[in-house]
Amino acid sequence: MSSHVYHEIYLHFNWHTKGDLPLLSGDLETLAHAELKAKCGRMKGAYLHGLGGTDTHVHLAVSIEPFVTISDLVQELKGASSFEVNKRMNRKALEWQRGYGVVSFGKRNLAWVLDYVHRQREHHANGRTEARLETCDSPHGSEPNPAEAG
Repeated sequence: MSSHVYHEIYLHFNWHTKGDLPLLSGDLETLAHAELKAKCGRMKGAYLHGLGGTDTHVHLAVSIEPFVTISDLVQELKGASSFEVNKRMNRKALEWQRGYGVVSFGKRNLAWVLDYVHRQREHHANGRTEARLETCDSPHGSEPNPAEAG
């Protein structure tokens, strides 16, 4: 990629444990989050800004360079984190569900997104979640529903 490219590509991701099982607490959560951070740190063109979640899912705020493919990024993060957690725990302790949610946002919203990501447990406990940032799949596939446009 040319060094003469201006870009601000900020993304919010979320995905769930397989079967929405409440696996992400205590040592397993600590290890899973550490592996996600480490993998993101090793990936060229991907920069982790924040990571949080609940017992059943994770949220990440990431910026990427233009050559990074979103689906490849998620595949690498999910695959590496579950592989490493399971290897370290000597058992199949962590599996992720298929799919993920991704929403782009502007740099000026980074602080708001980071606050949302870091305070996941509080948001869920208070019932104050943002639907856009919690959705992992769409009943309409990848195409927007014209009836919802506005």
